[in-house]
Amino acid sequence: MKYLVPLFLAFSINAQSQAIHFKSVLVDTHNDAVTACIEKKVSLDQDLRGINHSDLKRFKEGGVDYQLFSIWCDGEKQHPYAWAIREMDTIDAVAARNPDKMVVAKTWKQIEQALKEGKLVAQYGVEGGHMIEDDINKLDTFYKRGVRYMTLTWNNSPSWASSHADEKDPKYTGHKGLTPFGKEVIARMNKLGIIVDISHVGEATFWDAIHTTTKPVIASHSDAYAINPVSRNLKDDQIKAVGKNGGVISLNFFSGFVDSNFMRKNSAFRKNHKAEIDALIATGMQTEYALGVIADKYKAESDAIKPDIEVLMHHFDHIVKLIGIDHVGLGSDFDGIDSAPLQLKTVVDYPEFTKALIKRGYKDADIAKVLGGNFLRVYRINNPN
Repeated sequence: MKYLVPLFLAFSINAQSQAIHFKSVLVDTHNDAVTACIEKKVSLDQDLRGINHSDLKRFKEGGVDYQLFSIWCDGEKQHPYAWAIREMDTIDAVAARNPDKMVVAKTWKQIEQALKEGKLVAQYGVEGGHMIEDDINKLDTFYKRGVRYMTLTWNNSPSWASSHADEKDPKYTGHKGLTPFGKEVIARMNKLGIIVDISHVGEATFWDAIHTTTKPVIASHSDAYAINPVSRNLKDDQIKAVGKNGGVISLNFFSGFVDSNFMRKNSAFRKNHKAEIDALIATGMQTEYALGVIADKYKAESDAIKPDIEVLMHHFDHIVKLIGIDHVGLGSDFDGIDSAPLQLKTVVDYPEFTKALIKRGYKDADIAKVLGGNFLRVYRINNPN
């Protein structure tokens, strides 16, 4: 008899979470599925269970309505602009094969129509300013292709902006912050409607960007430094600045940014499987994906070191406490990470995040803001048409 109340409450929360989750417009600002598909020689419109975190069918199952696909390569890739075009071509081809399920939307009208018809809205986020190859005119081509944000840096630094990794490296001799050309890049982004993304940037670049942009920014996939002090997370003064700017911080699901104890455990895991990881890298696979393949292969061992979703929610609570519910969203980093909280294994698990919000007492209207409404507000300011 003593179990009846907890069971009833669990059923009630599950039912409520399903209702609000699938009624809301869910926007994820960062998913690396396109790179994962190329690396693994598969296609997003295949059944990729057990291969990728994402596929076209499972986006629907998880309630994802609007996905910004990361266009990414590391700093070692030759001809990064050509690689970016190849990645966009890859998603465009999936959309062309599945016109009843997916649209690469380039106007607000197209976004509204796709949502009305129950199709996945697809757009692009270029993850790293090195992909414009110091040619500001490439931004115009990106915008025409459907790029709606650009992360100013990845872990490497283009000539005009410094990354979080380089700014903390004592051997880095490049310019810290934005150069005059970097400020021109932001001005062109503001004019075109490409949202400025400050995930991955160093602190000097962050503050230069905040003081240069005339439009709200996003952190497409970042967490709170106060909860886990790694340089990829945002410090309290940065979080407050994003709030004052009117921007949105989209929570990253990567265990290493969520849980302060994870990297130590993961280092031991990688050491145990170093030979296999090195062998995959030797085939030409980018390091990020070699790590993911090994994590998938040794699933039980990998799961044992993952944090609980509650640790991610501590980041959420901290950001909301600082700047309010209007400035938080989702930027999972699925298919670009090798570990996420236990309850968030793939894109079908997004309702678990909604359930966690309900348990915290948030009302439907606030949950809808977090799932997608906050990003849509920022999008419309940057792209009124």
